[in-house]
Amino acid sequence: MKSVTLPAGLLESASAPYRAASRFAYKFARGKLRGDPAYRAILERGLLLGRRRILDLGAGQCLLAAWLQAAQRCYTRGDWPPQWPPPPSALSLRAIELMSREVECARRALGATVEVLQADMRSAEFGAADAVVMLDVMHYVAAASQRAILQRVRAALPAGGVLLLRVGNAGSGVRFAYSRLVDKIVMLARGHGLVTVHCRSVAQWAQLLRECNFESEAVPMSQGTLFANVLLIAHAR
Repeated sequence: MKSVTLPAGLLESASAPYRAASRFAYKFARGKLRGDPAYRAILERGLLLGRRRILDLGAGQCLLAAWLQAAQRCYTRGDWPPQWPPPPSALSLRAIELMSREVECARRALGATVEVLQADMRSAEFGAADAVVMLDVMHYVAAASQRAILQRVRAALPAGGVLLLRVGNAGSGVRFAYSRLVDKIVMLARGHGLVTVHCRSVAQWAQLLRECNFESEAVPMSQGTLFANVLLIAHAR
């Protein structure tokens, strides 16, 4: 797919609400949304098209919600690449995040437009959803918990529902080692300390998804970076 320029104002529209939270939150949002290819891919590939009820697990400061809301604003005013499918509309956005600081940031930035629950995704109620998004969070929970979470995600989705799971490919050698180093630095910088991680290769993730009643495809998702990231697009059977 030929890359096109982002809609004018999309990045600033998605980042601007975080000015109400803090200067750091705004700078982080702008940098992350500009540099992380997953956010662009979600719109460019129409990965959430037609999915009204969207659940973001391990949502951080809810950048996905801000991105989707900004995309809908751009689309409504006619500033949208004709090559792209329309963004999801009539959204019901819910987010679950463990860290209280991130939850407070999201609530201050996005207000009542997103339902943000401070809870542990290993035990929180997921409710019903048409799509579940998990970006760079599953490696922070133990292997047994990874399986349990995926089983509960499957129970929350109808047949044909979609899970977008971005992971680091533990089978990618040096690129994965670099990804892990940057991850540690970011976690320390954000005050989370050193955490134990539980990583898998893409093949191992795909096998686990099959065992949890998903069919998945893997799309490289580290364009323009040195990371070993892959987006698993999984459909519930």
